[in-house]
Amino acid sequence: MSSQVIIVEKRSDFRWPDPDKRVMTAQDFIAEGKGPFHRPRRIVNLCRGYDYLSIGYYVSLLAEARGDRVTPSVETITGMQQKSACAPKLASLGRALGPLGAVPRSVDAMSVQVYFGQAGDAELAELATRGFETFRCPLLAIDLERLDGGEGWKVANLRPLDPRDIDVSRDAVFLDGLGRFSRRPWRATPAASGPRMDLAILHDPADPMPPSNLQTLQAIGRIGQGMDIAVELIEKKDFSRLTQFDALFIRETTAIAHHTFRFARKAANEGMPVIDDPDSILRCTNKAFLSEILLGNQVATPKTLFVTRRTLARFEGGLAYPVVLKVPDGAFSLGVKKAESWAEFEHMARMMLKHSEIILVQEFIYTPFDWRIGVLAGEVIFAAKYHMSEGHWQIIQHDGAGGHVEGRTQAVAVEEVPAEVIGPAVRAARLIGNGLYGVDLKQTRSGVVVIEINDNPNIDIGLEDAAVGEALYRTLLAHFQALVDARHRALPARPGMTGPSPGPKLVSSRPAAPGPLAPLRETGS
Repeated sequence: MSSQVIIVEKRSDFRWPDPDKRVMTAQDFIAEGKGPFHRPRRIVNLCRGYDYLSIGYYVSLLAEARGDRVTPSVETITGMQQKSACAPKLASLGRALGPLGAVPRSVDAMSVQVYFGQAGDAELAELATRGFETFRCPLLAIDLERLDGGEGWKVANLRPLDPRDIDVSRDAVFLDGLGRFSRRPWRATPAASGPRMDLAILHDPADPMPPSNLQTLQAIGRIGQGMDIAVELIEKKDFSRLTQFDALFIRETTAIAHHTFRFARKAANEGMPVIDDPDSILRCTNKAFLSEILLGNQVATPKTLFVTRRTLARFEGGLAYPVVLKVPDGAFSLGVKKAESWAEFEHMARMMLKHSEIILVQEFIYTPFDWRIGVLAGEVIFAAKYHMSEGHWQIIQHDGAGGHVEGRTQAVAVEEVPAEVIGPAVRAARLIGNGLYGVDLKQTRSGVVVIEINDNPNIDIGLEDAAVGEALYRTLLAHFQALVDARHRALPARPGMTGPSPGPKLVSSRPAAPGPLAPLRETGS
């Protein structure tokens, strides 16, 4: 049976073609139960209604109990029946309405039918999309009323729609909506078995510095096809479609107050394997956390102290320059400054403290390149040398106009990386979790120090993969497949599972490398 199943009360309720035999009656669905090797499916519940304890209600209830991903969910069904809870959502939905100039002035009320977020009318497109995103009900009737004075409209009510109420003249709109939701056309084609896994890759086509460029993402899709894995690129606007997939791979720069974190949290809550998982994002996007966890587990790092507005004055006369100042949640070398004197340090620190309650001051260690070690589930999968931008002390040099220049990336075979680099990288990554991390390290005469751990490491064709080739992407895809298969075997599926839980904290035996910032530990708070 297909990985997506449509449930109707009577077979005649679905009058459209069903080439892959994806349509099933509610009675058959309820009777089939859950076998010992049940693989979760995407269930579309098109029953005639969802009243409490109705057949439509039980379809969603039992689907969730079996570990299936069902639309609408029981939470959606109960939420739509609580009028007081719906009122604010209806008011918010009304803001998506335009003037509807094509509607005659004599019409004061009307009902809009929405099928999987599609209404078939450009003026109603935003209303239809937001209605489906907000209520996640496949078929909706949205009742509209004119505002007092005749200018503008409001959403008066919203209710599930019986599939039998879809007029034949609207079949094309319905099939288009169903096709978009199913991610394949709904037409008479030879039946084919579905892929082993549906992987969503979240990306931003407008990002000037993405962790993976479009060419790389397209290559992942091509390689996935050969592994019987369907890969689809999604964007921020596809949040409502997330649960259609088996797993999520985030290829955008992550942040807490950002849609990437909402995607990660939603996926984890649904039990979907996700990279990056919410915990990894929380831990890696804040340099203050990383500094504390590395120091607390005796992983060698540059000597680091925290600076606040109250403690700033204590650092005068106590630093060996140059020093590096960092905003805890900066990315891509943004929010990182180098001070050559107390005057520069004080000025930079005061500017940074306007935007962050805490900043980090760190000893400056120059090396011509940083090691980047890619670690997946505690195993090294790639390695590279990130050379400093020419004439600059960082890998990425930003200019005042928003542009940037990057240093050279030199891929290195994993077996050629010194053991003293591999060891700290793996230990550091395991302190964060079992996801995908890029660990940055500096190799000095005094030893190897971990600079930071990135939850969203760059991976691009011809750069990080140059020493490994397509095997790098096969490893990533196989990891997702293993997590999805494990989830399918679980009885029952565990919400929030993002892969195996992190192992015990490992303690490095190497002390922090000595450096010119030693007096900091005496003057800081």
